[in-house]
Amino acid sequence: MKKLISWNVNGLRACMQKGFPEFMEKEQPDAICLQETKLQAGQIELSLPGYHQFWNYAEKKGYSGTAIFTKEEPLSVRYGLGIEEHDHEGRVITLEYPDHYLVTVYTPNAKEELERLPYRMVWEDDFLSFIRGLQDKKPVIYCGDLNVAHKEIDLKNPKTNRGHAGFTDEERSKFDAVMDAGLIDTFRYFYPDREQAYSWWSYRFKAREKNAGWRIDYFIVSPALKDRLEDAVIYSDVYGSDHCPVGLILKD
Repeated sequence: MKKLISWNVNGLRACMQKGFPEFMEKEQPDAICLQETKLQAGQIELSLPGYHQFWNYAEKKGYSGTAIFTKEEPLSVRYGLGIEEHDHEGRVITLEYPDHYLVTVYTPNAKEELERLPYRMVWEDDFLSFIRGLQDKKPVIYCGDLNVAHKEIDLKNPKTNRGHAGFTDEERSKFDAVMDAGLIDTFRYFYPDREQAYSWWSYRFKAREKNAGWRIDYFIVSPALKDRLEDAVIYSDVYGSDHCPVGLILKD
């Protein structure tokens, strides 16, 4: 079995003080993909024996950023999408392995008042094109904070949140396009009807205590990997961030 985990840590230095090392020790993932590391080079000394570390930093300090820690050394590493407009915020890392690609992604947030929604729409199209390009060569596993709840089942209060960032018709239609491309939302593949399964909770209004959350963290895979899917996990009892980790278990 192979265990892959994705976690928006909302600041890795803070998360280090809130259980990240203990989580790694307990779960021993084959690879963990992080989003919102909020770091620059040299700001953390992370000792993870047995893991190769790959970092993509945003140019803006204390913002965005991604990382992958993996036991298996990749054949190649690629940072960003290769598109100037998108590659200043440290949002994507792609590792190539003999039989698949592993991608961590932190999708841009549409923001309050949807000020970044037009940019988000461009990003969505370009990112899906990027994934399709990889998929032409070998199957893809991509994971991360995609900043969208796809269906009403994926958030606690769909009616009052409709039209808000992360649950606009525009963002949801871009996720429809991912599904229409044949890619698999692994959690819904295993648990199509499971309710109250969330990965993010606002820090306000005691949202986590009430489980008033959103499922916005995903593992998406190429259809060619369907036979290797063993389980999808939401580690909802793990704290340390406003997101909890999510996981994918693959057969060898």
